[in-house]
Amino acid sequence: MVLLLHGWTASADLNWFAVYETLGQHFRVIAIDHRGHGRGIRTRKPFRLADCADDAACLLNELGIKKVIPVGYSMGGPIALLMWQRHRSIVDGLMLCATAGSFAHSRAERMGFLGLTGMGALARLTPPFAQEWLTERLFLRRKASKWGPWAMSQIELHDWRMVLEAGHAIGNFSALEWLPEIDVPTSHIITLRDPVIPVHRQLKLFSEISQAQAVRIDGQHDAIVALAPNMSQMIIEGVNSIIERNSGGQPKVSS
Repeated sequence: MVLLLHGWTASADLNWFAVYETLGQHFRVIAIDHRGHGRGIRTRKPFRLADCADDAACLLNELGIKKVIPVGYSMGGPIALLMWQRHRSIVDGLMLCATAGSFAHSRAERMGFLGLTGMGALARLTPPFAQEWLTERLFLRRKASKWGPWAMSQIELHDWRMVLEAGHAIGNFSALEWLPEIDVPTSHIITLRDPVIPVHRQLKLFSEISQAQAVRIDGQHDAIVALAPNMSQMIIEGVNSIIERNSGGQPKVSS
């Protein structure tokens, strides 16, 4: 059983549509829209990554699922890590893709995430019609020239106040203190030409988890779509490696 956890500003379908079919041939697959994204939960409470991890655990409980391997892409990586920290009994292993254990180190990065904090706070005070106008001006027009109608329809579903707050939450996230405590088999796909999550930050996450294995792909942050056949195969192999290690098999050599 795998639970697909999508990245920031995406929805489950937008993040994973290119690999659903292939993954579904090997595993039972569940995907969730996180708070404020797609058809995810709406609330006036500030966005927290921990709440997304709790949402995922509650979904599994409702479905009667006792064990799962979370597959976290980008922002989904921290949510997967928090699922292990907060709901250890249901996490059989971690499959991490194009992600990190912390995101804001340099002054420029901290300032960028701080800007999202201000925009999120402003959005709380902005009437809905004005939020829609800002969304159109600040985001949708920039994407319209690159994305097709279906992809645009996915992001038009977002609650942009919550999405902006999610950006702030990502900037504040750090699991570096407790990553060495992770005691489940972990697989990690590192995107080598990623302009969003630098390689050194992805490698730091890998190096801090004792039971981690990594593979590398010569792709950017959109590798899950742009290199979907390769990514799906790597996810399948990574999940199978977790299952094998849980059953007492010998670890596979990473490449």
